This record gives sequence, C-alpha cells and structure tokens, in this order.
Amino acid sequence: MPRQETFLREAANGVEVEVLKTYDKSYAQEVFRGMSTEALEALAATLNLEGKYEVTDIPAPDATDYADFIWDEICEGAIEDVRQYPVLNSFFVVVETIAGKSEELYVSPDWPSAEVFARKCIEDNL
Repeated sequence: MPRQETFLREAANGVEVEVLKTYDKSYAQEVFRGMSTEALEALAATLNLEGKYEVTDIPAPDATDYADFIWDEICEGAIEDVRQYPVLNSFFVVVETIAGKSEELYVSPDWPSAEVFARKCIEDNL
C-alpha cells in the first residue's frame, strides 16, 4: 500500500478514532464501498454538489449510478496537483477501533470533513 500517515488519533471510553491520509486509490475505494448510508450522506453534504451541478444532474441517493457519481467526485477532489504526472490522489480515511477491532467508516478527499466525521465518532462515544 502506498504510504499513509496519521493526521489525527484520539480515544475516549475504549474507542480509538484515527484519520489516515493515504495515496492508495484502491484502498480508498474499498472504504467508500463499505460506507454506511449515514456516512455517505455526510460525505455528499461536504462535496458541494449543488454548487457544481444542476439539481437535475445529480443522481438520487437511491439511484443505481449515485455511488459511481459520488466516487467520481471524491477522485476529482482528491487530486493533489493537476500538473503532476502521473496524477497523485490523496484520501482521508476515518478508522474506528473498538476492543482491538478496526473498521474503516469514512473516506473523503479533504481533511476538514474527515476530521469532523472523526470527532463526531468520538463525541458519540462520550
């Protein structure tokens, strides 16, 4: 897996939450495919879709092409430098660990939304 670095690590009541920055697009997509409906809604809210597209051009959350549409938006937002070749994408993954069992809950192309999601996970366990 291409390099990863930890951007945030916090723990409360036996729950540890981390935000990892990764350059591994396959890993990020795997996390994306496993996201809950609530996490996907939180992510979509941060992507400013209504600012980029006409409302009629955004697939409904229950449409078959919605996940692919959101994934394309993540990849576009994850480009580090458009002038660089090959293109380098960076993703922020929120990982929650409870009793030694880790689960990737969220992936984002930006640090702020990943931090908000991670801190909400911590708050939910207080």
